[in-house]
Amino acid sequence: MEFKDYYATLGIARDASADDIKRAYRKLARKYHPDVSKESDAEERFKEVAEAYEVLKDPEKRAAYDAAGQRWQQRDAQGQPPPDWNAGFEFRGADFGFSDAMGSEANEDHSDFFEALFGRHLHEARQARRRRSTQGEDHHARIAIDLEDAVNGGTRIVTLRLPVVDSDGQVRWQERHVEVRIPKGIRAGQHLRLTGQGSPGAGPQATAGDLYLEVEFKPHPLFSVDGRDVTMHLPVAPWEAALGASVEVPTLHGAVTLDIPASAKPHRKLRLRGKGLPGDPPGDLYVVPTIVTPPADTPAVEDAYRALEKSAARFQPRASLGVAV
Repeated sequence: MEFKDYYATLGIARDASADDIKRAYRKLARKYHPDVSKESDAEERFKEVAEAYEVLKDPEKRAAYDAAGQRWQQRDAQGQPPPDWNAGFEFRGADFGFSDAMGSEANEDHSDFFEALFGRHLHEARQARRRRSTQGEDHHARIAIDLEDAVNGGTRIVTLRLPVVDSDGQVRWQERHVEVRIPKGIRAGQHLRLTGQGSPGAGPQATAGDLYLEVEFKPHPLFSVDGRDVTMHLPVAPWEAALGASVEVPTLHGAVTLDIPASAKPHRKLRLRGKGLPGDPPGDLYVVPTIVTPPADTPAVEDAYRALEKSAARFQPRASLGVAV
């Protein structure tokens, strides 16, 4: 996923004032509005400009964006940001419909980056809030949980940071700890609703808003997730792949024995039914055998490789490439 530099999109400095942001947006919105622009990429550019303005015009969203940007800069050697770069930020409001400063409704097709930081559109929450006009404003946040929590369920304490604009117009961070019950089988992208954990209602009889937590999974060293299904790559020795073997395989539900068929093809998925995330029906675990060769670091192993080279001389590992040798 690409980091969105909203300041660069609007062509402004990172310390730009609210007036600077508005002026830059108005200028670019007129330039790229699809109804008047002659630019070939006008529609896409207009979306980018509208998204940047939606974030930077709001002091609270801007503060969260700046803080998340600092986390993003802490990328590893593979260029990946920390797993929780986008988690723990709390915002008022449960949806992201927005109108631009020129009075027209902007497209709600947000970028993956926007949704990764601010969450996805919560239509049901918006409708509920309209029906309860005196109820306090809903809040939303994204939290990252361990994959094991989705399997076993349980209660966790999560820390949320809410950017708040004080009477002087300065943004300060308000931190709180929330107890969250995680149900078994929850999937990435699902929302947990904490009743009454949003803003207070308007008036003594009004109820508080709710807090919606969008769940994502922390990266796991062994497993990747797609819906309820789980995939893992299983290291196997060459003789196990060639001759077949029964090996012990870790799963999210405990270790099991897996039969690897003889002449197993590399990257062929072996299915363990019901060993994915819980549900009705439960997901499956797909095991992908990956051949790992022992190093020729002793004379005996080197001799064994030489012997195999001679006995399997007809084997052409690059035959599929049209290369004979």
